[in-house]
Amino acid sequence: MNNPLEGKIALVTGATRGLGKGIAVGLGEAGATVYITGRTLESDDRSGSLRETELAVTSAGGICIPIQVDHSDDEQVRLLFDRIQDEQGKLDILVNNVYSGVQVLTDASGKGFWESEPNFWDACNNVGLRSHYVASVFAARMMTQHQQGLICTISSWGGLSYIFGVPYTVGKAACDRLAADMAIELKPHHITSLSIWPGIVGTEHITRLAAQMRSNEATDPQSSVFREGYNWETPLLTGRVIAALAADPTVMGRTGKVQIVAELAQHYRLVDKNGDRPVSLRSLRFLIPFAIPALRKYSWLIPNINIPWSLLLLTTLGAPKV
Repeated sequence: MNNPLEGKIALVTGATRGLGKGIAVGLGEAGATVYITGRTLESDDRSGSLRETELAVTSAGGICIPIQVDHSDDEQVRLLFDRIQDEQGKLDILVNNVYSGVQVLTDASGKGFWESEPNFWDACNNVGLRSHYVASVFAARMMTQHQQGLICTISSWGGLSYIFGVPYTVGKAACDRLAADMAIELKPHHITSLSIWPGIVGTEHITRLAAQMRSNEATDPQSSVFREGYNWETPLLTGRVIAALAADPTVMGRTGKVQIVAELAQHYRLVDKNGDRPVSLRSLRFLIPFAIPALRKYSWLIPNINIPWSLLLLTTLGAPKV
């Protein structure tokens, strides 16, 4: 079936660029009608706009409805869901993706949390963690009426280990817990709640970061992964994975759990935009060449075996200590 999501109504928050744009395109190419939100409707000096994403979704064969929304304003979010209810009568898929902390994380890079103002937390977790909760409240009100639905909350490996700064990692760990705890209350209503972990995604921000690292001639292994684009994913892969989850009649079996994009791509036999299939960041095929860069050109020789979560938690997790 070429359009497994035909007739499905999806909402992707924060879809002017990056992951949100790729997710919207992935849902659109699977046949969904995709509502997208963001603060920038038309193109301006900043990269990305809702109109550009709308064009990309339409080009992929989907139907896209852009709505300008500031997710820091609960009333605008309420009106967004009222509009979807009035126009469609239902919502099948919510993707909690909106995030406004990219610039403040960049500005705080290399600093201790105490060297930034306390509103560093709000910049990371207001339009982000809190927005995901608010959108999920309104989505669940619609989905419970029909006793079906899928809520995907975009998180990251920062929920497992330190990366980018304290407000970021605490926020991502909270996203994972949000998805897990919502799943408990939504399961009796046949609504699936998942936390989605992409890998290293070549968004506009990450591409700029890689260029900066190249110009600074950073030599540590972590920097080299960014400089070389090693095992990168495009935003579209996350979109294709979420589309596959939405079309999977057994998806409820995954509810409340972290879902890794690369591992799901392998499970559903999906490829990325360029035809590649990146491996999970817990795969030996990623980890060994990550530590020994000379092996990257031979990574295909290394078994694609994922480190068990129990071992990963023992070796990687920095908090909480129990």
